[in-house]
Amino acid sequence: MKPIKPVFEQMNNEIQNIRKEVQVIAVTKQVGVERTKEAIDAGIRHLGENRPEGLAAKRAAIADDVQWHFIGTLQTRKVKEVINQIDFLHSLDRLSLAKEIQKRANQPIKCFVQVNVSQEESKSGLAPEETLEFIKSLEAFDKIRVVGLMTMAPNTADEETIRKVFKGLKALQLEVAAENWEHAPCTECSMGMSNDYLIAAQEGATFVRIGTALVGTESEG
Repeated sequence: MKPIKPVFEQMNNEIQNIRKEVQVIAVTKQVGVERTKEAIDAGIRHLGENRPEGLAAKRAAIADDVQWHFIGTLQTRKVKEVINQIDFLHSLDRLSLAKEIQKRANQPIKCFVQVNVSQEESKSGLAPEETLEFIKSLEAFDKIRVVGLMTMAPNTADEETIRKVFKGLKALQLEVAAENWEHAPCTECSMGMSNDYLIAAQEGATFVRIGTALVGTESEG
């Protein structure tokens, strides 16, 4: 696999030339501890995992001051294993999950509400028209702070289709932010992955989640 540092530096320069506010999350779910440490040594400070086991193993082995993001679906029964080990959750999409976070979290958790902007049946997330009401309902949960919205674009080479999805999330994020809810400042947009992160940056992303294009893949061993 390629060394991470030059890849990250080039990628980050491209992103920063578009928008200075964008943070790169290295999605390390398909690599082991040593490759994850290489990402940290390259200057990356945001790491993304999608399995409780992978998160636990890497947290146990890595003492560096990094921000941990849980991306992908979080099963309600797994909340107790994950929620006090992370800084950000990118997949809040149902009341049952919110209730379990409220029950298990030791402190307020920074959450992205997942929105299925493309409305693909294969994707999780709220419908755009459900999003405001759902976020409003979270006001009673003092362990949840809605910092932003998250979405995934369709897996397509059609740039305009991708761009339309990202524009939709950004518009919705601004709509939520305009409500000035104390529990939901909603200033962030988590969108863009290996194939479309530059488009996401152009359309208002503040976090991009990059796995294979940045750290590659390997056997967890």
